[in-house]
Amino acid sequence: MQIFEIFTEKNRVLLKAMVATDFKLRYQQSFLGYIWSVLKPLLLFSVMYLVFIRFLKFGADVPHFSVGLLLGITMWNFFVETTSGAMSSVVVHGDLMRKINFSKFVVVISAGMSALINFGINFIVVIIFALINGVQPSWWGLLIFPLVIELFVLSLGVGFYLGALYVTFRDLSPIWEVVIQAGFYATPIIYPVSLVATNLGPHYGPLLSRLILLNPLAQIVQDARHILIAPQNPIIWESFSNPLIKLIPVIICVLFFVGGITYFSSKSNKFAELV
Repeated sequence: MQIFEIFTEKNRVLLKAMVATDFKLRYQQSFLGYIWSVLKPLLLFSVMYLVFIRFLKFGADVPHFSVGLLLGITMWNFFVETTSGAMSSVVVHGDLMRKINFSKFVVVISAGMSALINFGINFIVVIIFALINGVQPSWWGLLIFPLVIELFVLSLGVGFYLGALYVTFRDLSPIWEVVIQAGFYATPIIYPVSLVATNLGPHYGPLLSRLILLNPLAQIVQDARHILIAPQNPIIWESFSNPLIKLIPVIICVLFFVGGITYFSSKSNKFAELV
């Protein structure tokens, strides 16, 4: 597969240079510089915390839900940053593609790696906030690493589709913004899954709360909350008895990744001409 070309010396050097350059330029002319990579999710968290936790009392039945909110926002922002950066990556590097022959996968992966650096910085803030709020650390927390890999794979898979489509369909950017906004509220980030089960009644609430967990992003966020913060957070592995249903979110991630690579590869030969 063409994606394995990124492991050649030339592509690895180019990938490293792209990630470093993007990280340096992102906040180069801002007064606070790199501090914004931490302040942005914290400011969003502050607003969400005041509105949904303090005023509307979301998550009152879930231990340390404020920590879960910050963790959910951090993971969601990583998905948004990766997919949005990947969408414009081919167009942004159009001049470079016309001058240098390299694997086109590099531009999308560089967007994901840049977002991963930001995620790492923000995740440290989450851990500090969790410890301050009395969350007890456990060796189970190491399971966060496969969850981050799953999130990274899903984000890149979607990013490959978006990057290839955006070359010829520039209206995709505002459409994706709407999709992202809808996805944010459809994923249990600012509200606990238990709220869905309670508010929709005994007939539809429990069923819908379980179906929500089939969303890969919901599964990842809930699993992360379960292992890092409190086991009271429901997860798909405890919600279904059928092992095949439990694997649906993971299967969706793999399908997006493989399908994204295949689609991106089929369009990549014409990128230099179209951008």
